[in-house]
Amino acid sequence: MKRLFLLFPCLLSLTHAATESDVLVYGATPGGFCAAIAAAREGASVVLLEPTDHVGGVNTGGLSFSDSNQTVRSTVMGLFDEWHSRIEKDYEERGIELPYNVSVKDQSKWTYEPSVAMRITRQMLDEAKVQVLTKQILQKALKEGPHITGVKTDQGEFTAKTFVDATYEGDLLAAAGVSWTIGREGKKEFGESYAGKQYPKAKMPINGFDAEGKILPLLTTDDAGPEEEGDKNVMVYSFRLCVTKEAANRVPFPKPANYDPARFEAVRRYFAEEKRPHILWDLYPLPNNKFDANNGIGKQFSMGLVGACNGWSEADAAGRKKIWDAHKQYTLELYHFLTTDAAVPEHLRAELGELGLCKDEFPEYGHWSPQLYVREGRRMKGMYVVSQKDILDQPEKEDAIAVSSFPIDSHDCQRVALKDGGVINEGTIFPVRIPGRRHGYAYHIPYRSLLPLAQECDNLLVPVALSCTHVAISSIRVEPTWMILGQSAGIAAALAAKQDLAVQKLPYADLKERLLAQKQVLDLPVLEELPPEAVKAMSIDPAKLPGIVLDDAQAELSGTWKHSSGFKPHVGNGYVHDDRRADGKSVATFKFKAPAAGKYDLRMAYSAHSTRATRVPVAIQSGSHSARILVDQTLSMAEGESFRTVGSVMLSAEGECILTVRNEDTDGFVILDALQLVKTGD
Repeated sequence: MKRLFLLFPCLLSLTHAATESDVLVYGATPGGFCAAIAAAREGASVVLLEPTDHVGGVNTGGLSFSDSNQTVRSTVMGLFDEWHSRIEKDYEERGIELPYNVSVKDQSKWTYEPSVAMRITRQMLDEAKVQVLTKQILQKALKEGPHITGVKTDQGEFTAKTFVDATYEGDLLAAAGVSWTIGREGKKEFGESYAGKQYPKAKMPINGFDAEGKILPLLTTDDAGPEEEGDKNVMVYSFRLCVTKEAANRVPFPKPANYDPARFEAVRRYFAEEKRPHILWDLYPLPNNKFDANNGIGKQFSMGLVGACNGWSEADAAGRKKIWDAHKQYTLELYHFLTTDAAVPEHLRAELGELGLCKDEFPEYGHWSPQLYVREGRRMKGMYVVSQKDILDQPEKEDAIAVSSFPIDSHDCQRVALKDGGVINEGTIFPVRIPGRRHGYAYHIPYRSLLPLAQECDNLLVPVALSCTHVAISSIRVEPTWMILGQSAGIAAALAAKQDLAVQKLPYADLKERLLAQKQVLDLPVLEELPPEAVKAMSIDPAKLPGIVLDDAQAELSGTWKHSSGFKPHVGNGYVHDDRRADGKSVATFKFKAPAAGKYDLRMAYSAHSTRATRVPVAIQSGSHSARILVDQTLSMAEGESFRTVGSVMLSAEGECILTVRNEDTDGFVILDALQLVKTGD
């Protein structure tokens, strides 16, 4: 991993830098540089130490698509808004029109180039007179009782009155002896439905084992662990690469050393089964004909090297370099595979092959991002642990220092080879948004969640690796939120230093006054009412059909079912499908009474397609009669018909009839639109 020194005017050699300050911030992430700037604007002397030679974290390291488009933007203000406004002005002054207006707080996508983000970050740090020192690898936190007196890096010692740990990994809090955790909680620990193991993605109908019975490369385990329990896995890391198709600015991807095509056998098997193949990277358009390439949260394979990030936070600098290099090697190999291997459809090979690295981005790093996207690291066990209930049920706090509203959203943690067949990704939490809105639930982040227990440390604030659960960090973890948390931490650190107080003793009224003075927003938003939902026109009215009609809307559903109306005609207002999960957990149950005993034709309505399951189990129990039928949903209806006869059953007029449709051992999408029972005999 090549690392070069970034020349900030405020970057000083240690011999010319102050080793004493009011506030010391460790970690020049977006949360870190905002903490440093905020503290300096409060009149504190500030030193910002960064263990690598890169300042700005992912904001200047390739993440160029602001996730604030999935928040209530009117609440994401302060330094975050100023930073974006300055980026907008930078483009305007160069005559470049952006497709958004920062003053308009809508859900548009705010994009920028990494080099512009770095220029603005540099300007703001310089103006605040923050002393920035890079390549300062933490060796030890110096303490007297619960009080940090200084830190020792591989370059020297620094003292301060208050400290801010703004690393993604929680390095300073761990060095200071503050309690922490990593990984995921079980469901019962904090009563979180999104805790434990999560399986929202469809099972891939591929064999996850080689001829010798070993799991394939890129798969992490054949035992994901009990569904209710937590583990030490963290969500996948990846790079955010800045790429382009522009020939004049395009640098070809380096060819990977020691490329082994066998490493991608699982991806090869995936493409052989995938009916709708697509590019496995997410690409977000940027100014000047560039793209931000990201790991696709909804994709089965993508830029993230699942499982390889475990151990990053706990590793020393040499260990992290090894993990960083492994992620770069994987990304280069993946690009090579996707652009050269015959298993990948030709049009996808050609489309991805048009992309190269940007000549005018990261030139000192060979045009490769210097920053690995660390989505999740250590989490402090502090005065207050933010959990799912604080996001969805109890959003208001008396000591609010930020309003967060990004959806709960986690990437994969494991990729599992199933012993009974198939491969499934585990750990994804698809964005949990307010129904009908494009953002998550708004909630307060309390000051207490940035504070260690007083007996462990009384002059440290932690705005990035703050005290929360895995479910909560899945919402908090985006840079807009970390920037406003960093600003709040910097203000609190400056006030505590000025008043010579333990951070736990800082009066909230004093803090709130300065937060508002620095243009933070602390009130939960009052959202405009959504317009009345339009009543969807029925494709086929079930009330006008003969016999017993069981529409999907009448079913008791358990497991995962997704509503759709894309294929027509359909009965009622649409249909549901199991998202090709084939896990046996998607069950639809109908309960009804037969008007008369006798023999009935069982008919099923579904949208036939080659991606549908060929063995959908339908079971019916009526009195002493029972039947089980396997339905092939790839078979088309007769011309002009909306239902297809799939069997005949006997129904009793006594008691309740129960009909179930499930996705057990299925091999494609299970469609539940409607069933019809028409009496044909006694």
